[in-house]
Amino acid sequence: MSSVDLEGVRRPAAAVLVSAGVWLAGISPVPGVYTEPDSARRLEMLRRGKRSWVVGQHIAAAGTAAVPAAFARVALALPPGKPRVFATAAAVALAAGAPLFVSQLALRASDLERFAERRLPGWPFLAYSWLHVLALGSLCGALVFLPGRGKEAAAVGLAALGSGAILARTGDIPPFVFYVSEQLAAVSLLRRVDQAHPQRLA
Repeated sequence: MSSVDLEGVRRPAAAVLVSAGVWLAGISPVPGVYTEPDSARRLEMLRRGKRSWVVGQHIAAAGTAAVPAAFARVALALPPGKPRVFATAAAVALAAGAPLFVSQLALRASDLERFAERRLPGWPFLAYSWLHVLALGSLCGALVFLPGRGKEAAAVGLAALGSGAILARTGDIPPFVFYVSEQLAAVSLLRRVDQAHPQRLA
């Protein structure tokens, strides 16, 4: 790992953490709306918290767009070889999925009734979710080929397998699972660099 540019990896990996945190902060500004089974009650909750809901969707959209860009920078900062190939695959999958979910967030913000009644098109979210499963699998591959990251690779790989199994069975999954797992991968990258160059962290 001596060929890794310390700052070149640390900054985008930290940006992944921040971007995913932005997504997590914006995605649920109206507590309980995702788990409420009654559509009329969901609509009432959304109308009561409309300002927070709309702002939250914009914040989540910003996080959705920022995460793949940060992972692309991570991939470029890694040394040539399998870690870079897998990280690049993850960034490409995330970049392909981001517009699909951003479009869903726009509809959620602009059409409360359709969202409350669960009448929004389902295929963009499903495609976005499968692309995230692919991204998690690719991040697992990147971590496998970085020394000392077996545990994190296993955790991210299990998240990919578990998410894929749930998605295949139910057609739905809370997307926060993806972002938390991607944060774990980013933390692992930070730790890998920190351990590789302890003398430069003083």
